[in-house]
Formats: sequence, structure tokens, C-alpha cells
Amino acid sequence: LRLGQHIDTVERNPEGGFTVTTKSGSLSCQSLVIASGGLSIPTAGASPFGYQVAEQFGVAVLATRPGLVPLTLQPADKKRLSPLSGIAVMAEVSLGEVSFRENLLFTHRGLSGPVILQISSYWLPGQPIQVNLLPAEDVIALIKQLEQQQPKVHLRSLLAKYLPRRLVDTLVPERLCAKALGQLTVADIAEVEILVHQWRVIPNGTEGYRTAEVTLGGVDCGALSSKTFAAREVEGLYFTGEVLDVAGWLGGYNLQWAWSSGWCAGQYV
Repeated sequence: LRLGQHIDTVERNPEGGFTVTTKSGSLSCQSLVIASGGLSIPTAGASPFGYQVAEQFGVAVLATRPGLVPLTLQPADKKRLSPLSGIAVMAEVSLGEVSFRENLLFTHRGLSGPVILQISSYWLPGQPIQVNLLPAEDVIALIKQLEQQQPKVHLRSLLAKYLPRRLVDTLVPERLCAKALGQLTVADIAEVEILVHQWRVIPNGTEGYRTAEVTLGGVDCGALSSKTFAAREVEGLYFTGEVLDVAGWLGGYNLQWAWSSGWCAGQYV
């Protein structure tokens, strides 16, 4: 076991196997397992080494991008929403047919929290995401119910029972917040419903690999044996873990994939 070794070259031997050259010498082996991870969190040692080895030996590598990562906001949205930094709410975030319901966290630069990390793995630049800030309630029903009982209560007071006051004041226009429930028109209520249940945001980007928990893309699984994780066209070369084009949800799935794929390859090297 050699720790802290910088690998200079990896070469395939004419008689089979590989030679790995480091600053402290060379190592020869019949089987070479690349379990070097992806590009996420470079301060922890992430590097493109695994992808470079794959490309060196003609193993396809699919384009990579950060996954399970906070999203940043467009300049105008950032200016408006950054004062909400630290506020967290249960929300349902959707992108096309994909949706997650977990906590959403407002940050100084954008949106984070488990629900945003989950949806980020599906998001591509330019795509809008839709946020339901009250997934367990029907805001129209809440308005109509309280309107019958207390028509003079202001909309702000009602919404503040379910959402943080600062969030209500930021997202819902004052012309609506200041109205008594009995004064709200059908159009007003429809606008509130959209703001609360269908808030549409077009992210500016992501926080990148610096904070991403996984790397999407990577070594093409189609180029490997699904049983042994060996490269189909390069005898003795194996790839496991995050270096592959496999990424899971939050909750330990990516760690489990790394361990399980490593175990499988270990049965054959």
C-alpha cells in the first residue's frame, strides 16, 4: 500500500499487463483497476486522472458536469432573493416529469438544500425549474376558507402562517399582500396560486465541482463488462465507482455504488 503517490505514466506491457510509473519507482501488474473518482470537490483530491487513462486506451468517456450541486441565480433574481439567505422551507421542485419534495434552502448566491441538489442532476443550462412552496396545501382553498370566516384578514397574514414572512414579502407583490381576503379578485387569487405553487425560476448555473457531491458523465458503461467492470477492448483494465457514468440520488447511493462496483471488479482481478 503506497499513499501519496503521484502517477506519472501508465503503460501497457507488450507481454500483457501494465506498468505504472511514479516519482518513487515503477510498479508492474496484470490487472489495473481505476477507482480514482470524478471531478467533484477538488480540494479532497478529485482529478481527471481516471478519464485520462480511459482516453489513453481508447475507452469512451462521456461529457461530465457537476451533479447534486447548488444552483446559482440570474443577477436580477440574486439581488432580489439574496436577503432570504438562511431561510429553508419544504418544497416540491419539478423539471419536466421529474420532481422531488424535500427542504429548499435560500443562499446568498442561489438555491440549495436536498431538493435542489436532487433536481440539479437533471437540470441543463437554460431550463426553468418549477417550485411549489406549499406542496402539502392548496393556497386557493386556504384563501376561500378563511375568507368565509374572516374576510378582513390580509393575504400577508394568511400566507405568513405557512411560509416565512420575509419570503412572502419578497415573492408576493405588496398590492396583493396588503389586500383583505374579501377584496381579492379571481385574477388576484390565480396570481397568488402561481406564485406559491408554480414559482418559475431559470437558474444562472451551478456552484460547480467545488461543492458538487457527484460527477455526472464519465467512463462509458457500454465499454465495460457489466459483470466484471473490465474494459471490453483492453484486457486487464477495470473501472469502478464515480469515474463511471453512473450517479445516484442523495442518501448514500453513490457510496454504495462505489463499494459494490469495486467489490465486483475485485472478484476478477
